[in-house]
Amino acid sequence: MEKNKYKHLVAKHTPKENGLYHGLLAFVTGGLMGVLGQFLIDLYSNWLHIPTTEASPYMIITLIFVGCLLTCFGFFDKWVNFAKAGLIVPITGFAHATMSAALEYRKEGLVTGIGANMLKLSGSVIIFGVVSAYVFGLVRLILFGG
Repeated sequence: MEKNKYKHLVAKHTPKENGLYHGLLAFVTGGLMGVLGQFLIDLYSNWLHIPTTEASPYMIITLIFVGCLLTCFGFFDKWVNFAKAGLIVPITGFAHATMSAALEYRKEGLVTGIGANMLKLSGSVIIFGVVSAYVFGLVRLILFGG
Protein backbone atom coordinates (compact mmCIF):
# COMPACT_ATOMS: atom_id res chain seq x y z
CA MET A 1 0.00 0.00 0.00
CA GLU A 2 1.26 3.45 -0.84
CA LYS A 3 2.30 5.78 1.97
CA ASN A 4 -0.18 8.50 1.06
CA LYS A 5 -3.03 6.03 0.68
CA TYR A 6 -2.24 4.57 4.08
CA LYS A 7 -2.11 8.01 5.74
CA HIS A 8 -5.45 8.91 4.17
CA LEU A 9 -6.98 5.65 5.40
CA VAL A 10 -5.67 6.21 8.93
CA ALA A 11 -6.90 9.83 8.96
CA LYS A 12 -10.32 8.67 7.77
CA HIS A 13 -10.74 6.20 10.64
CA THR A 14 -9.07 8.23 13.41
CA PRO A 15 -11.74 9.52 15.80
CA LYS A 16 -12.08 13.28 15.88
CA GLU A 17 -11.96 14.90 19.30
CA ASN A 18 -13.91 18.00 20.18
CA GLY A 19 -11.21 20.22 21.67
CA LEU A 20 -13.62 22.94 22.76
CA TYR A 21 -15.80 20.45 24.64
CA HIS A 22 -12.83 18.82 26.37
CA GLY A 23 -11.34 22.22 27.23
CA LEU A 24 -14.58 23.46 28.76
CA LEU A 25 -15.05 20.18 30.62
CA ALA A 26 -11.53 20.36 32.05
CA PHE A 27 -12.07 24.01 32.97
CA VAL A 28 -15.33 23.27 34.81
CA THR A 29 -13.95 20.16 36.51
CA GLY A 30 -10.77 21.96 37.58
CA GLY A 31 -12.91 24.83 38.84
CA LEU A 32 -15.02 22.41 40.85
CA MET A 33 -11.82 20.98 42.32
CA GLY A 34 -10.86 24.51 43.33
CA VAL A 35 -14.28 25.04 44.91
CA LEU A 36 -13.90 21.74 46.77
CA GLY A 37 -10.47 22.81 47.99
CA GLN A 38 -11.80 26.15 49.21
CA PHE A 39 -14.72 24.40 50.89
CA LEU A 40 -12.28 22.13 52.73
CA ILE A 41 -10.17 25.12 53.81
CA ASP A 42 -13.28 26.90 55.11
CA LEU A 43 -14.49 23.73 56.81
CA TYR A 44 -11.18 23.10 58.56
CA SER A 45 -10.76 26.76 59.40
CA ASN A 46 -14.20 27.08 60.97
CA TRP A 47 -14.46 23.58 62.43
CA LEU A 48 -10.97 23.35 63.91
CA HIS A 49 -10.72 27.11 64.57
CA ILE A 50 -7.32 27.45 62.94
CA PRO A 51 -6.11 30.21 60.60
CA THR A 52 -6.79 29.78 56.90
CA THR A 53 -3.08 29.57 56.08
CA GLU A 54 -2.75 26.62 58.44
CA ALA A 55 -5.91 24.96 57.06
CA SER A 56 -4.41 24.80 53.55
CA PRO A 57 -2.08 21.85 54.30
CA TYR A 58 -5.04 19.92 55.72
CA MET A 59 -6.92 20.53 52.48
CA ILE A 60 -3.98 19.29 50.42
CA ILE A 61 -3.60 16.19 52.59
CA THR A 62 -7.33 15.48 52.29
CA LEU A 63 -7.31 15.79 48.49
CA ILE A 64 -4.24 13.55 48.23
CA PHE A 65 -5.83 10.97 50.53
CA VAL A 66 -9.12 10.98 48.61
CA GLY A 67 -7.29 10.76 45.27
CA CYS A 68 -5.26 7.78 46.49
CA LEU A 69 -8.31 6.09 48.00
CA LEU A 70 -10.39 6.52 44.85
CA THR A 71 -7.46 5.20 42.78
CA CYS A 72 -7.29 2.10 44.97
CA PHE A 73 -11.01 1.46 44.51
CA GLY A 74 -10.76 2.02 40.73
CA PHE A 75 -13.06 5.06 40.58
CA PHE A 76 -10.46 7.70 39.80
CA ASP A 77 -9.54 6.22 36.39
CA LYS A 78 -13.17 6.41 35.29
CA TRP A 79 -13.46 10.02 36.45
CA VAL A 80 -10.19 10.98 34.72
CA ASN A 81 -11.43 9.44 31.48
CA PHE A 82 -14.46 11.71 31.75
CA ALA A 83 -12.93 14.92 33.14
CA LYS A 84 -9.47 14.68 31.50
CA ALA A 85 -7.11 17.47 32.61
CA GLY A 86 -9.57 18.83 35.16
CA LEU A 87 -8.57 16.02 37.51
CA ILE A 88 -5.07 15.27 36.26
CA VAL A 89 -3.58 18.73 36.69
CA PRO A 90 -4.44 19.36 40.37
CA ILE A 91 -2.69 17.59 43.25
CA THR A 92 -5.14 14.71 42.87
CA GLY A 93 -3.54 13.83 39.54
CA PHE A 94 -0.13 13.62 41.18
CA ALA A 95 -1.54 11.36 43.90
CA HIS A 96 -3.27 9.22 41.27
CA ALA A 97 -0.09 8.79 39.24
CA THR A 98 1.93 7.80 42.29
CA MET A 99 -0.69 5.43 43.66
CA SER A 100 -1.30 3.81 40.25
CA ALA A 101 2.37 2.96 39.89
CA ALA A 102 2.50 1.64 43.47
CA LEU A 103 -0.52 -0.58 42.86
CA GLU A 104 0.83 -1.84 39.56
CA TYR A 105 4.15 -3.00 41.03
CA ARG A 106 3.00 -4.13 44.50
CA LYS A 107 3.39 -7.83 43.67
CA GLU A 108 7.12 -7.37 43.10
CA GLY A 109 7.70 -6.47 46.75
CA LEU A 110 8.09 -3.39 48.88
CA VAL A 111 11.60 -2.40 47.80
CA THR A 112 11.97 -3.63 44.23
CA GLY A 113 8.31 -3.18 43.37
CA ILE A 114 6.67 -0.29 45.16
CA GLY A 115 9.81 1.52 46.28
CA ALA A 116 11.58 1.37 42.93
CA ASN A 117 8.57 2.17 40.76
CA MET A 118 6.22 4.36 42.79
CA LEU A 119 7.56 7.63 41.41
CA LYS A 120 8.00 6.25 37.91
CA LEU A 121 5.16 8.37 36.52
CA SER A 122 5.30 11.34 38.85
CA GLY A 123 9.08 11.55 39.27
CA SER A 124 9.47 13.66 36.15
CA VAL A 125 6.97 16.16 37.58
CA ILE A 126 9.10 16.47 40.71
CA ILE A 127 12.33 16.86 38.74
CA PHE A 128 10.96 19.47 36.35
CA GLY A 129 9.27 21.30 39.21
CA VAL A 130 12.50 21.54 41.18
CA VAL A 131 14.57 22.51 38.14
CA SER A 132 12.09 25.15 36.96
CA ALA A 133 11.83 26.61 40.49
CA TYR A 134 15.62 26.86 40.59
CA VAL A 135 15.80 28.51 37.15
CA PHE A 136 13.01 31.00 37.89
CA GLY A 137 14.54 31.77 41.28
CA LEU A 138 17.90 32.40 39.62
CA VAL A 139 16.29 34.65 36.99
CA ARG A 140 14.48 36.59 39.71
CA LEU A 141 17.72 36.97 41.66
CA ILE A 142 19.55 38.25 38.59
CA LEU A 143 16.80 40.62 37.44
CA PHE A 144 15.55 41.94 40.76
CA GLY A 145 18.51 41.40 43.05
CA GLY A 146 16.84 39.17 45.62
